[in-house]
Amino acid sequence: MARCDRRARGDSLLPVHGLNAATAYPDAASPATNRRGDDDGPHAGEPPLRIAGVDPERGFAGGETQVMGLTAELLRAGHRAELVCDPAGELWRRAEAAGIRCHPLRVRNSIDVAAGLRLRALLRANRFDVAHFHTARAHALAPFAHGAAQALIVTRRMDYRPNRLFARWLFNRAVDGVAAISPAVADALESAGVPRAGIAIIPSGVDCERFRPPTASERRAARARFALDESDVVVGAIGALEPRKGHRELIDAIATLKLARPLKCLIAGDGGLRGELVAQIERLGVAHKVRLLGRLEDPRELLWALDIFAMPSLKEGLGVAALEAMACGLPVVASRTGGLADLIEDGRTGMLVAPGVAGALADGIAALADAPARRVEIGSAAAARARSDYTMAAMAERTLALYRECIRRRAARGA
Repeated sequence: MARCDRRARGDSLLPVHGLNAATAYPDAASPATNRRGDDDGPHAGEPPLRIAGVDPERGFAGGETQVMGLTAELLRAGHRAELVCDPAGELWRRAEAAGIRCHPLRVRNSIDVAAGLRLRALLRANRFDVAHFHTARAHALAPFAHGAAQALIVTRRMDYRPNRLFARWLFNRAVDGVAAISPAVADALESAGVPRAGIAIIPSGVDCERFRPPTASERRAARARFALDESDVVVGAIGALEPRKGHRELIDAIATLKLARPLKCLIAGDGGLRGELVAQIERLGVAHKVRLLGRLEDPRELLWALDIFAMPSLKEGLGVAALEAMACGLPVVASRTGGLADLIEDGRTGMLVAPGVAGALADGIAALADAPARRVEIGSAAAARARSDYTMAAMAERTLALYRECIRRRAARGA
């Protein structure tokens, strides 16, 4: 469906599965924050839940950031929230360091029957109420968990259509609840045969206490860390180095720009496209402008040093990196694609450009690079939007509402 139709039907933050809009989706007039007051803990009259988050990936990307944030928020609210993940993975390392209990599960591929049976036994032994499957490989394990928890939930993060045969069976029959991180992801699910009424749209969240605009001294320190001059206009991007993230177009765009002030572009991330991007930088003669930083442990270090954030993805479910940049008070130049087109209000909290078009990306960057006052205005509006609509606490509250509704519906069926 066209995006204008999506906004007209108002489902960008619309609760489904019978969720109560007033409690599951706080409005901007009373935004959820990452701080909690006197009402900490499970909702009055409802017991705390035992929740297993399943994410067997070894790498750590935007999805794993969400898994960590959701688990931490559920723990703060008084629930027993634990993770099932690969003991050799980065999620395991970070979760254990944060004091989150982890259960080991190695998954070889999407048809690993032995892993599915181990997961089923683990869920039963620990008497979890909810099993929440966060990645595609985790989704493939969900059918093995039937009957091992009161509710099975999957979250879909990609805005391309899943396999129609598997999607119909998995999302319509094998699980109790389906969450999509944006209307674009819900559209993709719907195109594969998943009824719209069966999809809860729960946007990703950001830790707005950690990701915030820097103080003047914090910004100076961040700029010094990356050897940037005060006069530099710095554009940054964070994401896996793979074709769908649009780094080739970003480098092409930077190569065409001629501004009054020196322009620098810092790209953080790693992946299979690195060698090609290095060759592209050399071929275009922009090594003095563009640096590949590799993978950063803490993206905030880079965000605090930037003037503009670029998200030139060709496809994007929502864009956690863009959300973190907004929370840090940065104007974002992003592709008008997937969830980015719902996250960013063009001209107010960022700028949207045609995906895959280096010239359009260059124009968007130039419009902000030469207008420092406009950068501040847009960045301030972006940070306010992140705080009002996209906190981790709000994401966790919406997710918890989905858990409870799915448990209620299964109990009503007597399943």
